[in-house]
Amino acid sequence: MTDITMDVVARVHGGRVENVDDDWGAVEAEIVLAPGYPDEAFAGLDAFSHAVVVFHFDMIDPERIVVGARRPRGRADWPEVGIFAQRGSPRPNRIGVTTVEIVAVEGRRLTVRGLDAIDGTPVLDIKPVMRGFEPRGAIREPAWAEEIMKDYW
Repeated sequence: MTDITMDVVARVHGGRVENVDDDWGAVEAEIVLAPGYPDEAFAGLDAFSHAVVVFHFDMIDPERIVVGARRPRGRADWPEVGIFAQRGSPRPNRIGVTTVEIVAVEGRRLTVRGLDAIDGTPVLDIKPVMRGFEPRGAIREPAWAEEIMKDYW
């Protein structure tokens, strides 16, 4: 295995201070650029309605990391599926990816809605949502995946 280093480009400020599974839709938070990144890094982002935020679940205990299969949220009524067939946080590289609504861009601060990361979380990348990169055609998912998301946002 090769070690990969990544820069923290920003940090989450505000929003929630605890990781709770549901009701993230109305949560607003700021993403503040890290020192060394100029204000211009956000130039033009305000022309987009949404962005994809890539972040690091840095508070997940490495002992909790799952590399095989588990039941999502530990629910016995859901099937045991591999870690790469779910989006839970105790992943091998503890990487989170969420599409957020852009509320405002002001200098070094990006205000977003619907970011399921807690205050202080390191942000690894931010990309605008462009239709051309979104799925083409219908999306297929199992029933448990639809159920897990019914109260998430």
